[in-house]
Amino acid sequence: MKTNLASFEKVTKRYSEFTLDHIDLKIEPGRIVGIIGPNGAGKTTTLKLMMNIIKPNSGSITMLGRQYPTEEREIKNKIGYVGEEQYFYEDRTVSWTGRFVSRFYTEWDENRFNQLLMQFQISRTKKVKALSNGMRVKLSLAIALSHHASLILLDEPTAGLDPVVRREVLTMLKNSSLDDPELGIVISSHITDDLERIADTIHYMINGKIALTDEKDILLDNWKKLHFRTDSVDETVLTNLYNIERNQFGCSGITNQYQTFRQTHAEGIAKDTIRVENVHLDDILLSLLEE
Repeated sequence: MKTNLASFEKVTKRYSEFTLDHIDLKIEPGRIVGIIGPNGAGKTTTLKLMMNIIKPNSGSITMLGRQYPTEEREIKNKIGYVGEEQYFYEDRTVSWTGRFVSRFYTEWDENRFNQLLMQFQISRTKKVKALSNGMRVKLSLAIALSHHASLILLDEPTAGLDPVVRREVLTMLKNSSLDDPELGIVISSHITDDLERIADTIHYMINGKIALTDEKDILLDNWKKLHFRTDSVDETVLTNLYNIERNQFGCSGITNQYQTFRQTHAEGIAKDTIRVENVHLDDILLSLLEE
């Protein structure tokens, strides 16, 4: 049985105005995991706990089969971390930055780093202060992927990036996962389109708690938007829907049990008195926030 890359058991972190409340979480090898939630839900707190940047008030955290603080060096040697902000020595070059960071990792791969710089079109001789925000994110990602990490932790990695750079970063992450089937990637983001594109598993986090966890494909199979004609509405059905909207043509709502609904209402769907529409991950988030 494979060891989980990260395990939270009843982890709690308290602040004056926010509590991450008894979180149970497991990150398996070979998965791209998305943590979705509104601002202030606890996404960044969760990643900082994984990095031991902050410490829990209670509960147990196991990383790569090891525990903080006694094995912190061994743990961080196998984690690539890209935080919300990119901190570098601004007056140093990209090449110097790579050499500096390499001292902290026993398996630093200079060839891999240089390949990624070329792929991202980052000049080795350019000073960090001359890099755009997108280039700084790509430099952070190149560092995270250049020491044969077992786990990559990314906190809002594509926030503020233009669509072209976002697509490039996501493609690199997906390819890295395909190249190394044991690599785990955790992405905290409120940009659900990114996670819909590459994630395998989704954790929805709301108000410091995990509200829903499932495979992305299963979520999108089970959650659908239903449109009813005015004369076909079953009020008992509507009580089980989220985000109900009514207008002169009928009403609509989101179900989280579409496969069951389809079996029960096959005739209405076939006759198009009930129209089915796919939803996105952000539609599910809005539905969960309604509860």
